[in-house]
Amino acid sequence: MTAIVSTSSGNRGPAVAGFTLIEVAIAVFIMTLLLGGILVPLSTQVEQRKTSETQKYLEEIKEALIGFAASNNRLACPASAASAGVESPSGGGACTNNYNGFVPAVTLGLAVVDSQGFAIDSWGNRIRYAVTNANTNAFTTTNGMSTTGLTTLAPNLLICSTATGISGSSCAGGTALASGVPAVIYATGKNGGYGGTGLDEAANPNANSANNDRVFVSHVPAPSSAANGEFDDIVTWLSPNVLYNRMVAAGRLP
Repeated sequence: MTAIVSTSSGNRGPAVAGFTLIEVAIAVFIMTLLLGGILVPLSTQVEQRKTSETQKYLEEIKEALIGFAASNNRLACPASAASAGVESPSGGGACTNNYNGFVPAVTLGLAVVDSQGFAIDSWGNRIRYAVTNANTNAFTTTNGMSTTGLTTLAPNLLICSTATGISGSSCAGGTALASGVPAVIYATGKNGGYGGTGLDEAANPNANSANNDRVFVSHVPAPSSAANGEFDDIVTWLSPNVLYNRMVAAGRLP
């Protein structure tokens, strides 16, 4: 630090503290580093909060689906891109978009929706929903499950831990996380499907993938440098045992 001395009017005054340009530049540099260290964790916290909020909403959607099934003796069909958040077709039966549709937020009475009635995640992306068409659409046809019977019902959606080695009807050996699933609900995450061009995200229908089969992929987030590319989908599914138990409790099954 350099001392600046006042000599006006011929009088020597007290020393006044000042800074050179170099010292100011160093101070700004240090402040920039400190702020950068704070802002990065803040952005991370925001993303973590959005992820937690989305996970919570997916659980609420799952409960809404179970409640709908208990009340209507069937699962709701997915909404199509043109159905404005209403299941397609209205009234169930043979769904128009079993594997590549959206959560029917209007049909389920959900609150977090976009201007067109579709359920959305914390990034504003529409949440996806798939439902089995097994047993001749018994799961989405009124009284279909009770008519078919618990011992015969065989939902057939699959969840794999990787898209490597999967087909349209099976996971690679040892990679199945769940099989015999009646419904899958998932958010496409921050990238909305646009940034995920790798194998794993492509297995789940999204803005970049028109994949339309009953096999889905779920695992922890992965960067674009991962073997199967970027993955930030948030996936959950409906256990058949939970569904059956709730429907039995509601007097809908057996």
